[in-house]
This record gives sequence, structure tokens and C-alpha cells, in this order.
Amino acid sequence: MGDPRTLKAKYSGPRHPWQRARLEEENLLVREYGLKTKRELWKITSKVKTFAAQAKKIIATRTAQSELEKKQLLDRLARLGLLPSGASLDDVLALTSRKLLDRRLQSVIVKKGLARTHNQARQYIVHAHVLVADKKVTAPSYIVPIADEPTISFIANSTLANPEHPERTIKAKPKEPRREPRRSREGRR
Repeated sequence: MGDPRTLKAKYSGPRHPWQRARLEEENLLVREYGLKTKRELWKITSKVKTFAAQAKKIIATRTAQSELEKKQLLDRLARLGLLPSGASLDDVLALTSRKLLDRRLQSVIVKKGLARTHNQARQYIVHAHVLVADKKVTAPSYIVPIADEPTISFIANSTLANPEHPERTIKAKPKEPRREPRRSREGRR
């Protein structure tokens, strides 16, 4: 059978564990995008850093190979919808984690109106209700290419395919009756 391979982490965590500003920003992103753990955010951040490192390496070298790599990198990022076509390497260096988080399947489903919240979109994906380009995708972190975005739908035999499904309709929140403000103790005497 052979030895099992050693799995390597696909991310690097923060260099310093307790920095208030970073922790607050991470918590905000985790809540805003419905991420399960900060590890998902760190994977996205590592991917952005990888793109930036590739761009820096290409900028530093001026060969025929670097021109080919430049074209391939920019084409890939344009295909994923992270950069417009005709972008430069400076645009790659300006890429942020939010831009990549917006291209996740979980976020795209919410933008398309197939789910009300990011957490609901995550549940639909994990429970195998979602098709992307006629393929079942069960990973909320899947980065959706621009070409596949219009093909996102629910599986035909899923109950969620019906637009009148109770979980897909937007419920109007009932207005709460106004309460009178409480009087202080001095006002009661």
C-alpha cells in the first residue's frame, strides 16, 4: 500500500496571535461572509498572498518565460472575476481578501438571490442542493469563474428548485409595538 502522504496546510495563520485590530477585522469578515472558522479566512488570505508573490516574482524578472507567466496569471484572475481583462500586475498587488471572498460560491448564491443569508447558502451547498455548470458542488469555498456564474442553480429534484419554497421567499418582518420608555426611580415617587 505504501506510506500515506503527509498533508500540508494550505494556509499560514497570523504571525502574531493577539493583535486587537486584526482580530476585530477577522471577526467582522467571518460574520459578514458566513465563514465557519477563521481557518477559511486564512486560506483566502494565503491565496491572495500567493497571487501577490507570483506578481512580484514576474515583475523582478524580465524574460520570455516571465512574460508567459504574466499572461497566464492575468488570464486566470480575469477568468475568476478577480480582475478585469487588460489589468496589470499592479492590480494583482492591489487584490484584497474581500474581492476573493465575493467570488466564493457561498457569496455568489446570496448575490443571485437563491439564499437569504450566507449561512443559509452554506447549508444549501453542503447539503448538495446546488449545481454549477451542471455539476454538483458541495464546497462553499469554491471560487466561481465568471463564465459559470449564470449556470448556478438548484438540482432539479430538490424541493428548493421551486421559487415558492418557504425558505426561498423573503419574509416581511412584523413591526414590533412601540414601548413607552421606562421612567427612572425618581420619576415614580
